[in-house]
Amino acid sequence: QVQLVESGGGSVQAGGSLRLSCLVSGYNHRRYCMGWFRQAPGKEREGVAAIDSDGTANYAKSSKGRFTISIDNAKNTLYLQMNHLEPEDTAMYYCAADCPNVYGGSWSSSPAFDYWGQGTQVTVSS
Repeated sequence: QVQLVESGGGSVQAGGSLRLSCLVSGYNHRRYCMGWFRQAPGKEREGVAAIDSDGTANYAKSSKGRFTISIDNAKNTLYLQMNHLEPEDTAMYYCAADCPNVYGGSWSSSPAFDYWGQGTQVTVSS
């Protein structure tokens, strides 16, 4: 049974940083694609970043240059380092696993992923 458990959310002021973690269990694919999504109240869930087993990463326009996705295979943990946070980044953040690939824009669509965590809240105040 695949389980994804996020942590690291919280409240910060604009310009601050947070690092989200996602502990993955039960997912034993040698080749994989994993990602982070977010959903603000009243808005659709949107892709933030994705990474594959080769270390290739892709980012949404809104996160590129400020966020970094990474994975520690030894710890079975996916990370999202978020710097220069803005109030517009306020949302519930979800990690997801098992997308076809990180190329193009297909990874940024929710149906591309088969497994989801329960989310961790990020609140950025101005």
